[in-house]
Amino acid sequence: MDKENLKILAQHLANPQGEKGIEIGEMMNATNIGMTLESIKTLLIEDNEHILEIGHGNAAHVKSIVNRAQNVKYTGIDISETMHNEAKRLNEPFKDQVDFVLYEGEKLPFGDQTFDKIFTVNTVYFWQQPVEYLNEIYRVLKKTGIFVLTFGQRDFMEKLPFTQFDFTLYNTDEMEETVSRSHFKRMKISEREEQVKSKTGDETITRNYTILTIKK
Repeated sequence: MDKENLKILAQHLANPQGEKGIEIGEMMNATNIGMTLESIKTLLIEDNEHILEIGHGNAAHVKSIVNRAQNVKYTGIDISETMHNEAKRLNEPFKDQVDFVLYEGEKLPFGDQTFDKIFTVNTVYFWQQPVEYLNEIYRVLKKTGIFVLTFGQRDFMEKLPFTQFDFTLYNTDEMEETVSRSHFKRMKISEREEQVKSKTGDETITRNYTILTIKK
């Protein structure tokens, strides 16, 4: 893939748009589903909880959340209008339990202590002001809530040709240090490895990623 196409891919990974964005959304769901399902499992979702996902993509995985316990409510938030519309379309059967919100990417449009659990997968690379954004997450999370932050480790991510374009990469220690500068007080670290298809082709690669379980 030449440099211009890699740049276009990177732009769509950050903010999928139009028909190409729908394709990228499907590909992201397929390549990220392992990380996503592990993150959902880590949330330990219980009956009657309200879950927020930041950067939901096409949200083809949402059935795995609403079916995890009784009377679960899910809210997904994204900067991509294409993904917002695609998520609503794909989750029409769950419309009584799910809600999708389009936003500008910095301020979370919710009241203080709204959510029992919050999670995000592969979005931290695009946060403009990570500490301030973590404090926004802190604000909308309940006192006893859990925030799960999942990301590909720097050593793995920097081997991918598209991450040279507007991705900020972290190893586990760097992310731990970033979180420690926010209002959050406690975190548990779990490092994982999985075999996945590359986003630029059909080859299988070994992805190293981290799940941080973060509490107030």
